[in-house]
Amino acid sequence: MKRRSAILALLLLPLCAHAEESKDKPAADAKPAAPAKVEKVRVKTSKGNFVIELNREKAPISVENFLSYVNKKFYDGTTFHRVIPTFMIQGGGFAAANGRLMQKDVEKPIKNEGQNGLKNLRGTVAMARTADIDSATSQFFVNVVDNPDLDYPKNGGYAVFGKVVEGMDVVDQIKGVPTRQSDLSMKHPGTGQPMRMPSNDVPIEPVVIESIEVAK
Repeated sequence: MKRRSAILALLLLPLCAHAEESKDKPAADAKPAAPAKVEKVRVKTSKGNFVIELNREKAPISVENFLSYVNKKFYDGTTFHRVIPTFMIQGGGFAAANGRLMQKDVEKPIKNEGQNGLKNLRGTVAMARTADIDSATSQFFVNVVDNPDLDYPKNGGYAVFGKVVEGMDVVDQIKGVPTRQSDLSMKHPGTGQPMRMPSNDVPIEPVVIESIEVAK
């Protein structure tokens, strides 16, 4: 027992000595960390405009994917095709053509970032997907209420990648538009064959996303 105590005492001595030396040495001047770059996009719609602040730190895959569609002007002319006033507004995948909403061709799906710790609170923006956890492509939604059922670990979580920082009143205006049952023209996710999917939440008058641009 005495031997063990002596060994512990010897191990502690260098640490104590180092601590004493540290007190005598002035701390090196720490360089302040560079502020994180704030990335925003401006969403121009037929109902008005709103601004989304992106969170690349927490959702790098989702932000990079979203901006790739933005930079290709993919969203220009698409619509908010699903509007539920007690839930969310969803868009970024369908464009009006010949009186119908037609699904646009998209890039490969991305990995779900639902575990990033961001919650689906009112005003946050998240990636839409199917029941397949890693199936998100271009579509996104804005939460118009707090939606804890969309948070991880439930169903893998829906990845939040930004939040509305300007124009939430426009989002609220969109959520209040009258809707109806209508068919969405799309491709079967398995076979790629054309199909129609009925939806009860399609705006009677299309809410068009005129453009999404990086805010400078």
